[in-house]
Amino acid sequence: MTDPDTAVTPETPSIDGIPLTPKDVSLSLPMPFDSAEDERAHVKAKLAGALRIFGRFGFGEGVAGHITVRDPEFPDHFWVNPFGMSFRHIRSSDLILVNHDGDVVYGAQPVNRAAFVLHAAIHRARPDVVAAAHSHSPYGKSFSSLGIPLAPLTQDACIFYDDHLVIREQGGAVVFEVDAGREFAAAFPEGKAAIHQNHGLFTVGETVDEAAFWFVSMERSCQAQLLAMAAGEPHRINAEYATYTREQTGYPLAGWFQFQPLWQEICRTDPDLFD
Repeated sequence: MTDPDTAVTPETPSIDGIPLTPKDVSLSLPMPFDSAEDERAHVKAKLAGALRIFGRFGFGEGVAGHITVRDPEFPDHFWVNPFGMSFRHIRSSDLILVNHDGDVVYGAQPVNRAAFVLHAAIHRARPDVVAAAHSHSPYGKSFSSLGIPLAPLTQDACIFYDDHLVIREQGGAVVFEVDAGREFAAAFPEGKAAIHQNHGLFTVGETVDEAAFWFVSMERSCQAQLLAMAAGEPHRINAEYATYTREQTGYPLAGWFQFQPLWQEICRTDPDLFD
């Protein structure tokens, strides 16, 4: 039976024959996978895409920087970009699989020692972390030299309010020793992000999408704070509003969703990342 309040009449306005009446809408959300193989192909493509996005944003600095993601079937192993390959050229087939002892077990290219030491320590210490991202991005490394947390100066910065840490251990030193990596991980027991003093930003998440978007957003928030501090004395958002905003925009699914426009763009412009 037709609801008289929503019935279409000859007087109902339309466009291209579609009546201008309320419609059921939905969002595209993460879907379960039929097999570990299907999920592995998906996370590797997302990892390759995230690395290309980092390259496009200018986050590369020589051979520094890496994003890692746990293998869905072997969670004590993680996929990572090979040492010395441009972010902008990485394909799914270029990615290497590394165990927590630093051995490359799938692929023929070496792993960045710093990527293994820091990321393996984080993955080992935090079962909640599926993906982790780090690069020597310009504003992140500049901001890290201040040794202060990101302030809630903007709506976007509130994503990180009371949910990130400043880590001073090993700050500025190239981390090659396993014990140094463990010290870093011990100082990062919770939260979605860390500012490693005199080094740069680290972000983590339940998906590559989430970790990558947190990094992009934190880099831009560091840029905004540096600009605001250079211009004068910025006003902070109060704790109540900052907390509320973080709760509305800073949870894992929100991070995943915010990454999707970047993913759509890189898929359109760089289809070879799936090779």
